[in-house]
Amino acid sequence: MKGFATFALAAALVVPAAFAQNDGQAQTAAQKALSGSRFKGIEVSVQNGVATLTGSTDLLDNKLAADQKVRHVKGVQAIRDEVQVNGAEVPDQQLAENVQKRINSELWGNTPEPIAFQAIAVSAQNGVVTLGGHAAGPVAAADAVAVATNTKGVKDVVNDIQVDPVSTFDDQTRMKEYRAIYGFPSLNKYAIDPMKPIRIQVANGHVTLYGTVDNQADKNAAGIQANSVPGVFSVTNNLQVANQQNEKPGH
Repeated sequence: MKGFATFALAAALVVPAAFAQNDGQAQTAAQKALSGSRFKGIEVSVQNGVATLTGSTDLLDNKLAADQKVRHVKGVQAIRDEVQVNGAEVPDQQLAENVQKRINSELWGNTPEPIAFQAIAVSAQNGVVTLGGHAAGPVAAADAVAVATNTKGVKDVVNDIQVDPVSTFDDQTRMKEYRAIYGFPSLNKYAIDPMKPIRIQVANGHVTLYGTVDNQADKNAAGIQANSVPGVFSVTNNLQVANQQNEKPGH
């Protein structure tokens, strides 16, 4: 029994020592992984395989990138992320507008056609940005999230974007809808400003229109043009009319 007790005591001493050695190696590797200038202000410590990130950064994307880098360090079993995002304080309405503008201008350039196929909505509360609406494929959705996390003032991002199914038929329908709507004389003016296009969302042959138009006549015309495309199963006209409150979706 005495021999067993001695063995158990020795084992108890060896295990913490092994942890300490592994933690030291992991911490050194984690610190090296965060040596880039974008991680200035972020610190990492490792104990019992748990890496704790502390400090602050100006961009949410830096915090997320630090988390991912440390997560892949050998010896790190879990992450405790306590990094604070201390970027510029931006009013929520302005923050949502900034993210929306960047999504439109940076992801899809200055031509309305690609933007018209994305119906991504942005809102903000206490610095937390929520992305909603629809994206024409997973790449567009992921790109929108990346833009939000790289916008100053964003503390966190909630991704509620619905990704439309990837479909050759739907892609063809989008183009036909685009030509039918923007080719109509009273509607082609919405192609002039790519920041405010009529948005055409297509999922399994069902079309929904989003955005804001100048008047009821334009909303009606867009609905009629959308319904004129052969092979479309349904059209929901969710266009809003500028300066009208509580505009109900049309069909």
